[in-house]
Amino acid sequence: MPSQPISRKTALKGLGVSMCLPLLEAMQSSAKAQPHAPAPTPLRFAALYMPNGVNPFAWTPKGVGKAFELSSTLAPLTNVKNDILVFSELMNKNSITGDGHYVKVAPFLTGTAITKTTGSNLRCGGVSLDQLIAQHVGNFTPLPSLELSVESPTTYVDTNVGFTALYGSHISWSTPTTPVTRELNPQLAFDRLFRTAGGTSKAANPQDKSVLDLVMNDAKRLQAQLGEADRRKLDEYFEAVRSVEKRIAFDGVRRQHEVMADPLARQEIEKLGSRIKSYYNDPIAIKQRGIDHTEQVRLMLDIIVLGFWTDSTRVATFMFGNEVSGRNFSFLEGVSGGHHQISHHEGDKGKLAEYQRINLWHIQQYAYLLARLKSIKEGERNLLDNSLVLFGSGMRDGNAHSPYNLPLVIGGSAGNRFATGRHLVYQKNTPLCGLYHAMLGAFDIPIVRFGDSTADLPGLTDPNATGNG
Repeated sequence: MPSQPISRKTALKGLGVSMCLPLLEAMQSSAKAQPHAPAPTPLRFAALYMPNGVNPFAWTPKGVGKAFELSSTLAPLTNVKNDILVFSELMNKNSITGDGHYVKVAPFLTGTAITKTTGSNLRCGGVSLDQLIAQHVGNFTPLPSLELSVESPTTYVDTNVGFTALYGSHISWSTPTTPVTRELNPQLAFDRLFRTAGGTSKAANPQDKSVLDLVMNDAKRLQAQLGEADRRKLDEYFEAVRSVEKRIAFDGVRRQHEVMADPLARQEIEKLGSRIKSYYNDPIAIKQRGIDHTEQVRLMLDIIVLGFWTDSTRVATFMFGNEVSGRNFSFLEGVSGGHHQISHHEGDKGKLAEYQRINLWHIQQYAYLLARLKSIKEGERNLLDNSLVLFGSGMRDGNAHSPYNLPLVIGGSAGNRFATGRHLVYQKNTPLCGLYHAMLGAFDIPIVRFGDSTADLPGLTDPNATGNG
């Protein structure tokens, strides 16, 4: 039996739950019957930020254009090599206005210069790329954008450079003076996707039913309208949602036990009511408690996948950590110590090797996200094809705090707008904002200037281009 046409906006309803659906054949049939309806395969944007730069000796691919070889750090991207663009020699001009880290991270997506302050009167100078996109497409989805991280914002004053460390905790800015709050708890991030404003958060009551249980009656009614292919796709989607819920629940029980044994954590629970503080920044505590940082990160990445898959949101940012993060990476073989400390390698071969292993871990998580998106069919393409997923850092070498030749990768072709599978090498100090200008164009957002650029970065659409170096 073929599927009966249904609207792309169809959602499953339950008590306190509204669950968006992946693209089904029935929705495409409905769209064909309505020539003026919105495109059934929307474009998405995500930005993943890695703090503290990279080992510059192990990052850059060999060769240019299509004839390039991934470096040892980028090797985890082998299976998606044809779906990425690697960039060399791009620079964020307005991030060279001061020493240290903070002037590099805060304007990573704004292309503007931040105002020096040691207080809470932050001023980044512009609206970030993700929020400009959200302003344009956010009205089509339940959530205009989703901002995630796994480290609480840092609030101290860095006396070495005279900046508040708050600048190091934000890449997303809704106004020049308003950083967007990030969600740190995977359960609460999950709830934002699927539970309506009046619904009870599962984080507030872990005994609450699964969102799937709450929408089951509606789901059965929908399945009766669907053909076999759509029913299989719906079952696959439900399985993915259930998997994330189970992982969050398991992680939440373990963390709740650990938190309740800690007097300081009990105070946090009292202050936050029923919300359980998800993870701690203290690297020593993380090591002692045995928190699986890889799983912690992948939960958040899977939430982004679900958000894009269901069209619950089309814009997301994720910060692996705050700039100057001292997260302990001793869980990696061959690494002993904190991220920021190791990034100040001073040319020591041992520290450079550890630095590269930390960078490699970050790329592995990025590759995980790209592979998950690529595995999900959407129309005639897949979810990765219909996305732009930026990975990068606000500096190159953490030891030199270098803002030049930034480490940057894009996954996805923006619905075949960009020609992927290449290493693009540009003239030194080519504006990074030219790339952002082109991304805004891919979303049909009219803009004359972004940061220091008034034109698109060349070579993005020509499959034979190698940059302009």
